[in-house]
Amino acid sequence: MLQRFDHNRLLRYAGLFTWAVIGLPLLLLTLPQAPPEAEGLPVASAPGALRAWVAWAVFGASYAWLTRGLGRQRVGAADRILLAGLAGGAIAISYYSQSGLGSILLMVVASVLPWLLPVWQGVALLVLCEFVIVPVYVRGFDFSLGEAILQASLYVGFTGFAFVTGLVARQQAQARDEQRRLNAELRATRALLAESVRVNERTRISRELHDLLGHHLTALSLNLEVANHLTSGKAQEHVGQAHTLARLLLSDVREAVSQIRGNETIDMAATLDPLAGNVPGLKVEMRLPRPFPMEDPERAHVLLRCTQEIITNAVRHAQASVLHLQYTLERGAVRLVARDDGRGADGFTAGNGLRGMRERLAAYGGEVEAETAPGQGFTLRLRLPLDDIANIAIPVAEPPGPPTQTTEAI
Repeated sequence: MLQRFDHNRLLRYAGLFTWAVIGLPLLLLTLPQAPPEAEGLPVASAPGALRAWVAWAVFGASYAWLTRGLGRQRVGAADRILLAGLAGGAIAISYYSQSGLGSILLMVVASVLPWLLPVWQGVALLVLCEFVIVPVYVRGFDFSLGEAILQASLYVGFTGFAFVTGLVARQQAQARDEQRRLNAELRATRALLAESVRVNERTRISRELHDLLGHHLTALSLNLEVANHLTSGKAQEHVGQAHTLARLLLSDVREAVSQIRGNETIDMAATLDPLAGNVPGLKVEMRLPRPFPMEDPERAHVLLRCTQEIITNAVRHAQASVLHLQYTLERGAVRLVARDDGRGADGFTAGNGLRGMRERLAAYGGEVEAETAPGQGFTLRLRLPLDDIANIAIPVAEPPGPPTQTTEAI
């Protein structure tokens, strides 16, 4: 039964269950007919009871919202405010109910903090929250200050264990997501390799047909033509039929070679499609021309690697949830426009990934442009020529003077 839920949903439901169970002792502490203090449970006042229930409700609502998509949603300013409400709700429950229920809820908070904050910030928040509850132990349980600090230290250990457990779960989830992304890249690379092998094999077969069978049939046709002139009668008739068949067979071989060479292209749609699926935390919307042929395997490999790098950057650095990839074929080149809905930046420094893309594209006369702004995501525009026409000088005659040569990029 539990196999139907992923680790994020299990953690979410476990925390909500703990929050709901905490409501039972909170109910005993706040009811007017609650057991007297002599039995070991302090009784909260009416205003304090109402505030405790408000804090309990705030904690549950904040936890439900913050854990709606652990590891998949971006943590923004509103989420940080809710996180403060989550921790504040746990502390308020302890203050208004004069109990240690808030410390138990802080262990629930500790289990999700690694998904929401950096490690050092999460640890500092937990320690601060536990020691803020120290006055509750002094007033509600008649502990001395030293005993209250010792009690808070014990809860720090418990919440630290829950925090480490959440941190390990987060790291494992990231490792699984990375494995899924690498598997998608591997499938795309395998598809490109299969297409390249298919093209190379068709090229080899066409060459064998042309160089061996074609030459032998040509020699046979010439010999039959000579034999046709050297024979007469019934034999000449059969030699003529054989000559005609040899020419027809040679024509069929040439047509077959032309058809094989006409299909020496790589289907980039089949190569790029695997990259759009199973990307953790990112929806990739890919628009491709169909068919999407490329003749040069090396340029196809460059386009594949650039696409992989764009997806990786959107996941790791841009904190994007949606990535749009649009490929177009125009003027002897492939153009790719990539836009994400990430956080963007006021300015950026090209990292190894972007420099690698520029170097790959520059080797074939291509280029890449980058645009970004705070809150507007990241946009990349790539152009990859499909041939070397851009490097050919085209002569242009000028009427007033001698002809000159200019180079026009196509």
